[in-house]
Amino acid sequence: MKFRALLAALAIASTASAQTIDDSVFIAAREAFRQGDANRLQSAVARIGDHPLAIYAENYRLRNLLARNDDSGIPAFLITHDGTHAAERLRADWLRWLARRSTWNLIESEYPRLLAPEAEVTCLFQQARWARGERSALDEASPLWLTMLEPPEGCQPLLVSLVNSGRISTDDAWNRARLQIEANRPQWARRTLDLLPAGRAPDAKQYDNAVNNAMSYLARQTGDWHGTRNGRELTAIAIRYVAANDPSAAARELERRESQLQAGEAHWAWSQIALQAARKHHPETLKWYGRAGRSTLSEENHQWKVRSALRATDWGAVRTAIEAMPPTLANRPEWVYWLGRAYKAGGRLSEADALFARIAGEAHFYGNLADEELGRVVLPPPRTTPPSNDEMQAARRHAGLQRALTLFRLDMRTEAVREWNWALRGMSDRELLAAAELARQQQIWDRAINTAERTRNEHDYTLRFLSPFAEQIRPVARQQSVDDAWVYGLMRQESRFITNARSSVGASGLMQLMPATARWVAKKIGLEDFHPSRVNDTDVNILLGTSYMRMVMENLDNHPVLASAAYNAGPGRARRWRAEQTIEGAIYAETIPFTETRDYVKKVMSNAVYYSALFNGRPDSLKTRLGVVTPASDAPPKERDLP
Repeated sequence: MKFRALLAALAIASTASAQTIDDSVFIAAREAFRQGDANRLQSAVARIGDHPLAIYAENYRLRNLLARNDDSGIPAFLITHDGTHAAERLRADWLRWLARRSTWNLIESEYPRLLAPEAEVTCLFQQARWARGERSALDEASPLWLTMLEPPEGCQPLLVSLVNSGRISTDDAWNRARLQIEANRPQWARRTLDLLPAGRAPDAKQYDNAVNNAMSYLARQTGDWHGTRNGRELTAIAIRYVAANDPSAAARELERRESQLQAGEAHWAWSQIALQAARKHHPETLKWYGRAGRSTLSEENHQWKVRSALRATDWGAVRTAIEAMPPTLANRPEWVYWLGRAYKAGGRLSEADALFARIAGEAHFYGNLADEELGRVVLPPPRTTPPSNDEMQAARRHAGLQRALTLFRLDMRTEAVREWNWALRGMSDRELLAAAELARQQQIWDRAINTAERTRNEHDYTLRFLSPFAEQIRPVARQQSVDDAWVYGLMRQESRFITNARSSVGASGLMQLMPATARWVAKKIGLEDFHPSRVNDTDVNILLGTSYMRMVMENLDNHPVLASAAYNAGPGRARRWRAEQTIEGAIYAETIPFTETRDYVKKVMSNAVYYSALFNGRPDSLKTRLGVVTPASDAPPKERDLP
C-alpha cells in the first residue's frame, strides 16, 4: 500500500512538473506576441504540444502575421477550430483587416460563420452588401441611426452612406443629435451634425459655446437668433445644459424664448429640463413634463417620467407614463410591477394581479415584490438533483471549460471569463449545473454563480447564492451586529467573492473597499499595524467592510436600503436622496439618480432575502426589509466625517 501511494505521489508530481513546463511555453508565446517577436513566437508554438491553450498560441502567431499583412494561415485555422472562442475572435479581426482592403466578397462569405457578431463587424457586412449594390443593406442598417449613438469606427462609413444615399434627412440628423446631447455626448452630436450638407450644419464655435458656456451663450443672443433652425436648435441645447446645473433657471430661460421656438423644439427643451429635474428630485418635475407635450421621449426619459410620478406618489401619472412607453420598454419587469401597483391603487385589482403574475417567481427584486403582492412568500425553489459523476466528468472533459480553467490558473482572468462564458453557449440545464459545480470546486465563485443563474427549469440556489468564507464572515457579522444575509447579499454584488477583485476606481477585495475608507475604518476601530497592502487580506477586508456596514447603518436610521446606497455611493448622497415626505423603500430605490447605485441597491436587497431563506430555512420578506424611508432629520449624523 505504501509503495502504491508513493507511485501515485510520484505520478502527481510528474504531471505537475509537465504542466509547469507546458505553461512556461505558453507564457513565452504570449510574451513574444506582445513584443511582436515572430521568431520566438514561432518557436514557442512549435513546442507547445497538446497544452489546453495551444489554440491560443497558434492564434497569437496568426494575429502576428496578420499585423504584417499576411492572412494566409487564417482560413485553415478557422476550419480546424470552427466554433471556438479563439476562432470567433480571429475571424472578427480578419474581417476588419479585409474591410481596410475593401475585400468585400470575402467579408460577405465569412460573416455568416460568426456565431455572435459584434456590432462593428455587422456594420462591415452591411457595407460589403452595399458596395455590391444591394440596396436593402442600407434599409436594414437604418435603425442604427437612432440606436448606435457612439458607433465604433467600423460603423462610421455605413452611417455616412445612409446620409449620402438620401435616407437620412435634416430632421433625422437633429433627432440623433438630440439623443446624443441628452446622453451628454456633445462631441458625438457634433459629428452627427457635421454629416449634414454644406451650409446646414451649425457653426462650430456657436455649437461649442451652447454646450460649454450655455448661460453665457443665451445671454449674448442677438435679436435674430430664432430666424434659422440652427439658431433655435442651439438655443434648446444651451437650455438643456443650463438645466443640468439648475432646472429652475433653465425653465425661466425657456419661458422667455418659447414663443420664438417651433413646437417640437420647445417640447424637446421642456423634456430635457424635466429629465434633469427628475434626476435631482425637483418638486416641479411633473409640471415640466406636462409642458413637454407630445415630445418623443427617449427610453431614459420615459423611465424618469415614471420615477418622478412615483416620487410624488401620483399613481395616475405613473399609470399614464408607463402606458405611453414603447411596448419593449413597458414589458420590462420594473414597469410591469409599477403598472400593477398603479392599477391596484386605482382599484383595478384583477388587472393588477395579472401583471404581478407575469413576473412573480422570477429571481429578482421585482419578481420578489410581485410574489408578495400576490400573497406568496419568497423562497428558493426546491433544489434539483445534483450533477451525477458522469455529468461532472463531461464538464471536466469539455475543451472550452478546460481552456478557461487553465486561463484562470495562469491569472488571465479577462480571457478566462470570456472563454468560460463562450463554453456555456447552448448548454442544457444539467450541463450548466455541472459547469457551475466544477467552478465551485475550483473556488471560482463568480463563474459558479453566473453559470447557475443561467438555468431555465432546473435550479440550485445554493450555487446561485454561494456563501464561501462562512467561518470568517458570519462570526464577524454577528460581532458587528449586522445581518449576515445582508452582508452576503452586498458582498455577492460587490465582488462575487473574488478576494483580489479590484474596481476601475481602486476599490479592493471581497467587500470592495476604497483605500481612504479602509484607512478611516481601521483608525476608527483601532486596528493595529494596518497598511493599505493588507486590504486584500480576507480577514482584514471582512473586518473593515462589516465595520463600515455597521457604521453606515447607525448613521442612516439603521435602514438597510439607505445603508446599501451609502456603501455604493457614499452616505452624503444616500441622505440627500431622501424625499421630503415618507416614501416606500422600493420607491426610494427606484428613484436613486445613479444607474449603477440604483441597480446595486435592488440586487443587494433581493440577494439578502434569498440568503436569509437559505441560512434560516424559512421565507423572508423583501417588502419588510425595504420598509419606508422617512425624511432626513435635522440632527447631525453620528459620524460627521463618515466617508
